[in-house]
Amino acid sequence: MDLLKKLEDCASRYEQVQQDILDPNLVKDQKRYKDTMREHGYLSELMVLYDEYKKCLQGIKDDTLMITNEEDADMREMAREELKELEAKQPQLEEQIKVKLIPPDPLDEKNIILEIRSAAGGDEASLFVRDLWEMYCHLADRKGWKTETMEAQETEVGGFNKIVTSVSGKFVYGTLRWESGVHRVQRVPQTEAQGRLQTSTATVAVLPEAEETEIDIKPEDVRVDVMRAGGPGGQCVNTTDSAVRLTHIPTGIVVIQQDEKSQIKNKAKAFRVLRARLFDLEESKKQAERADARKSMVGSGARSEKIRTYNFPQDRVTDHRINLSLHNLPGFMMGNMDEMLDALNVYAKEEQLKADVSTLN
Repeated sequence: MDLLKKLEDCASRYEQVQQDILDPNLVKDQKRYKDTMREHGYLSELMVLYDEYKKCLQGIKDDTLMITNEEDADMREMAREELKELEAKQPQLEEQIKVKLIPPDPLDEKNIILEIRSAAGGDEASLFVRDLWEMYCHLADRKGWKTETMEAQETEVGGFNKIVTSVSGKFVYGTLRWESGVHRVQRVPQTEAQGRLQTSTATVAVLPEAEETEIDIKPEDVRVDVMRAGGPGGQCVNTTDSAVRLTHIPTGIVVIQQDEKSQIKNKAKAFRVLRARLFDLEESKKQAERADARKSMVGSGARSEKIRTYNFPQDRVTDHRINLSLHNLPGFMMGNMDEMLDALNVYAKEEQLKADVSTLN
C-alpha cells in the first residue's frame, strides 16, 4: 500500500470521525467519547501533514511542467529553484508522515503504579531503591505529576526493600513505560571501609493504572485477610487490624497494604494495585500474541531484563537497550531524565516503523 493511498484512507476515516463527534449521544458513552476524541486529535495532526504533502507534490508537478513549457527564461529558472526545494522537502515530509501514521497507544495517557524492589546487594540495594524512587519523584515534580505512596517497606539503614507509588498526570505511562526492568548501580557504599566498588540491583515495574470499568474483579475471586500492620524492628505496629492482604485466587497475585491507619483506606489502595497488576497481566498477554516483527527492540519491559547501569565513579548512566551513555549522573538522579526518556521513545517508534514500513511501500 503506497503512502498516498494510506493517507486517503485516513482522510476518509477523519471525515467519519468528524461525523461521529456531531452525534449528541456520543457523550453518553464515556469510553466511546474518549476513544473518538483521541482518534480525532491524532487524525487532525495527520491531516495537516497530508495537506502539506499534497501541496508539495502538486508544486513539483507544476514546476516540472513550467520548466518544460515556459518560454520565459527567468520563469524557468524560478521554477527550477522552487523544484529543487520541493524535491528536498518531499522525503522529509514522507518520513514525518510515516512516523505519524503509527497511532498513539491509548495506554500512554494512563496514570501508573510504580513498584521498585531491591534485588542483589543487601543494604546497598535498598538504598539504591530509595535513590531511584527519589529520582522518579523529582521527575514527577518537574512534570507537574502527582505522587502518592501506596506501600513502603523501609529498612534499618534508611532504604526500602520495596516501595509502591501511584503517579498521576499527563502522559505518565507514555513517558515512563520503558523504565520497567533491572537497574544496576556501581558505586562505593558509605559503609565500605576499604573503598571497594560494589554492584547492586533493583527492579522497577511500571504498571498502567486500570479503571474499575476496565478490569472486572469478581468478589468470589478475591480472598481478603486483615491483620495488624508492622514495621522494621517492631516499630509502626498498630494495635488494630488495619492492614489488608488481598489474594486473587485465579492468578495467585497477592497485594498487602498497611500504610494507612484505616482498614477501609488500605483496602481501597490494595484494590487499586491489584487492578493495575491484573491489567498489566492482560496487556502482557496481548503483547505476547503479537508477531515478533511488531516487538520493539527497546525491550520487553520484563522484570528480569537488565536495562540500565548507574556508574557513580565514572559519572555515567548507560541504557543498554539503545547503547546511550549520559554524564552528569547527579543531575540525572535529580530527575533530569528527558534526554534518555525521549531517546527511548523515539527508538521504540522507529523500530515499530521498521516493522510497518513494508505496508507503506
